[in-house]
Amino acid sequence: MTELMLKYFRNKHQKVQSEKVYDTQCPFCSMQCKMQLVEQRVVSRKIYKTIGKDNPTTKGRLCIKGKNAHQHALHQKRITQPLLKVKGEYQPISWKEALEHICKNFTDIQQLAGNDALSVYGSASLTNEEAYLLGKFARVGLNTRYIDYNGRLCMAAAATAANQTFGIDRGFTNTLEEIPHTRCIILAGTNIAECQPTIMPYFDQAKENGAYIIAIDPRETATTSIADMHLKNKPGTDATLANGLLKIIIEKGLIDQTFIEGRVDGFEKVADRLSSIKLSEVSEVTGVSEEDLYLTAEIFGEEESGMIFTARGVEQQTDGTAAVRAFLNILLATGKVGKPYSGYGAITGQGNGQGAREHGQKSDQLPGYRSIENKKDRAHISQIWGIKESELPGKGVSAYEMFKKADQESIKGMFIMCSNPVISHPNSNLIERSLKKLKFLVVADLFLSETARLADLVLPASSYLEDQGTMTNVEGRVTLREANRPIPGEAKHDWQIICEIAKAMGKGDYFSFTTAEEIFDELRKASRGGKADYYGMTYEKLRKENGVLWPCPDYEHQGTKRLFETTFEHKDGKAKMAIPMAADVEKEVKNDDFPLILTTGRVMAHYLTGEQTRKSTTLAAREFESFMEIHPETAAKYSIEDHSLVKIESQRGSIVVRNRCSEKIRKDTVFVPFHWTGGQNVNRLVSDKLDPDSHMPAFKVTAVKITPVLS
Repeated sequence: MTELMLKYFRNKHQKVQSEKVYDTQCPFCSMQCKMQLVEQRVVSRKIYKTIGKDNPTTKGRLCIKGKNAHQHALHQKRITQPLLKVKGEYQPISWKEALEHICKNFTDIQQLAGNDALSVYGSASLTNEEAYLLGKFARVGLNTRYIDYNGRLCMAAAATAANQTFGIDRGFTNTLEEIPHTRCIILAGTNIAECQPTIMPYFDQAKENGAYIIAIDPRETATTSIADMHLKNKPGTDATLANGLLKIIIEKGLIDQTFIEGRVDGFEKVADRLSSIKLSEVSEVTGVSEEDLYLTAEIFGEEESGMIFTARGVEQQTDGTAAVRAFLNILLATGKVGKPYSGYGAITGQGNGQGAREHGQKSDQLPGYRSIENKKDRAHISQIWGIKESELPGKGVSAYEMFKKADQESIKGMFIMCSNPVISHPNSNLIERSLKKLKFLVVADLFLSETARLADLVLPASSYLEDQGTMTNVEGRVTLREANRPIPGEAKHDWQIICEIAKAMGKGDYFSFTTAEEIFDELRKASRGGKADYYGMTYEKLRKENGVLWPCPDYEHQGTKRLFETTFEHKDGKAKMAIPMAADVEKEVKNDDFPLILTTGRVMAHYLTGEQTRKSTTLAAREFESFMEIHPETAAKYSIEDHSLVKIESQRGSIVVRNRCSEKIRKDTVFVPFHWTGGQNVNRLVSDKLDPDSHMPAFKVTAVKITPVLS
């Protein structure tokens, strides 16, 4: 027997010498699955495994990403000390030196060009405490109006639509527990089976209970496979589709007249506008037959209960807000909201996509989902922060617009926390160019991402295993993420980094926190009386209840499981229906030069820009390169062989990826996931046109042409 074999059998039969268990939550999607990392020492090596932990949302379930999340957190390429770029190369420096560089450069920039020459770019992966603190840091520590975050690319359209229609934006109007009991479900532009796998059992159970499921998606996916009906519409036609469905519902008399008269504004104007559209034109525009339109509308309208869920497929368009509002119109017209087993759900993409937008990272918002332009809201937050209301900066601009200002050189410095905009934004060439123009760029992250490599200074952050704090999941449930694994090297928590920079810049009195719990206590007070009211929550209560749904206005309150049971959040208590636009906003359309429509999305093994998941050997092995999904007949038309390399071009640039033929996609559409970088970064192709209401980029509709790459 060889020495290698002997070593194998010795290790195999060795007993576990020690074991440590770390409670935490998955760092990826908005389900925020509770879990534990078990660290075992066997002989001279450590073995890790992740197990699910029971909780109200996911019942202990985990997906492939969650089970392997620790692989990136423990990766050898993690940044563990501050790095300063000197002559194009990074050199380790002390925290004292790093803070001195930040203070000097930020101060010089503001003295020369004004306070608004600095900007802050945040993340929906931050805890609520850190999102809150980052917003406070921008406005109090730097006194700049320019802050926004990567959630602008994810939830902006759904959030804007919900605020305009309902007066408040919580991801789900109901809890996940109600899904199995509803009678009809519309899944519009969402591939939950790959993006939020642990939510699927709720829909599987609904189907077992007899619910009729309708999926709207240009592709056949693991999600559409559970549907009773799949409307394979053309990308970008969701608003038209929803308006067509509502027209049928009205004409068939399937509306809830009592609900409309008592709780809804605008129905008559909507009905009048819809009376002028022709279903034959709706069918032609969407690519969905009139027969399927009628069947869908009649089933949803006739059932006693129903739910509609939207995600990025509907929302990431130049009319994404209008599209979501068109689906909300259907709920209002049929009275399917504010009652058992009926309501709306925006399938949040990022881990804290809900909480991160509630407490001040968006350019127009203050903590508690308050408006930065509202005098009363400004006064409340100013009092909590201990500043004069006149000292609080005004409204800034959206994320992409902020980078445009950097490209125009009116913004000269930027602090980016835990985000990779060079890969995630449309027209990524502009993003990279704008960051290179900055006088000083600071990035806090786990790794040297494509964005971090452009920074003058990189700060080492802590991971989900080490960073305690609250997160708000897909249904609006605030959970406490325990995290007590030791921080590697000289890395610091995001909130500690913010506090130390503020102190270095002479604003330490406003950021004298020593624990995440202290920050949450101030956040609670700041949110009190706001739409997203967390005041009645404490760490102790969150531990005891295993999460609490907001709003929760006082200590005795147990959280709000269902919104809008008696009233909506507009001043008159009524929901506002959206009048369909007379003409679509400007959209990219295919033409002779660019004859196909490109749409983008996720795959199960990866998350966002892939910076974390591609550090996991297990996940990277499942999907190690990008690809283009295309119908076989379309591939043959352009002389493209299956599994061959193909060049995809838009008006803005080109990428090269491998081809995958599939009959599951429309013949006029190609699909590319967005998790890869460099020459596979699909966002290089995407237009920088924005939704006029939410400023959401149009990731889902890009006109392209394809050509084979000859070997």
